[in-house]
Amino acid sequence: MSQPQEPSALLPLTPAVLHILLTLSDGERHGYAIMVEVKAQTDGAVRMGPGTLYGSLKRMISSDLVEEADSRDDPTDVQDERRRYYRLTDFGWRVLEAELKRLAHVVQMPTSRRILGPIRTEP
Repeated sequence: MSQPQEPSALLPLTPAVLHILLTLSDGERHGYAIMVEVKAQTDGAVRMGPGTLYGSLKRMISSDLVEEADSRDDPTDVQDERRRYYRLTDFGWRVLEAELKRLAHVVQMPTSRRILGPIRTEP
């Protein structure tokens, strides 16, 4: 697998890739668990279908952002044997960090340019 020298070469990330990386930052997950977690993390605003998920995962594996995990959280789970689990690679962590820094900068711009007042974090 070849990877770009710099994480910034992959930025900006697509929303699907960003959400998958964020979900996997909590630990290994199988495909269906990733879809469920993305929906939960976004309060249902993002619903990732199997085509988007597995197409993204295939490209992410090719880019060395994620890899299939050898271990399973619960080896006694009978269904577990058929599931493929995924985890972030070291490069995936670096790309996620670079993207989050980029997005934090974007979010700060309207305030620093006085386009908007301070961004409220409470409703």
